Amino acid sequence: MPASYRMRSALVLPFVILALTLGLVTGGVVAAPEASAATRGEKARTAVKIVKRQLGDPYRYGATGPGAFDCSGLPYFAYRKAGFRHMPRTSDAQARFTKRLRKHNMRRGDLMFFHNGGDVYHVAVFVGWKDGRRLMIHSPRSGSRVKYARPWTRSWFPGTLRWR
Repeated sequence: MPASYRMRSALVLPFVILALTLGLVTGGVVAAPEASAATRGEKARTAVKIVKRQLGDPYRYGATGPGAFDCSGLPYFAYRKAGFRHMPRTSDAQARFTKRLRKHNMRRGDLMFFHNGGDVYHVAVFVGWKDGRRLMIHSPRSGSRVKYARPWTRSWFPGTLRWR
């Protein structure tokens, strides 16, 4: 074995041990760490930008855009376009897919799931605060358009894809 190879191996070994300790090596191959929270956070912010571009689009049952949306079709369209490839289609499935968090930990791009004690019946995208109250964008119902709104009930919980 050439001396240069032995020297290179001696220099690489501590890094391999560190990677093994951190759980980054699997099957002899160094695996890339999962996407950072910042990357997922950036995707969520991109999804908000996409949702904002849909303001004024009509509600249509079962529609996933572009041009018309039902409530779950709006985040489905925006988050998939922003890079969340596994975003489910329905509000109930989206609620199960996201990680729940406390309301005070919400960030722009998190989702608001409205429920009637058990079943999720509506979803909206949290876009920030206005006059001390939460502001969301959603596609509310037939005959309406994608718009800004405030929650009409306290029967909702937040979910995030930032940690998914």
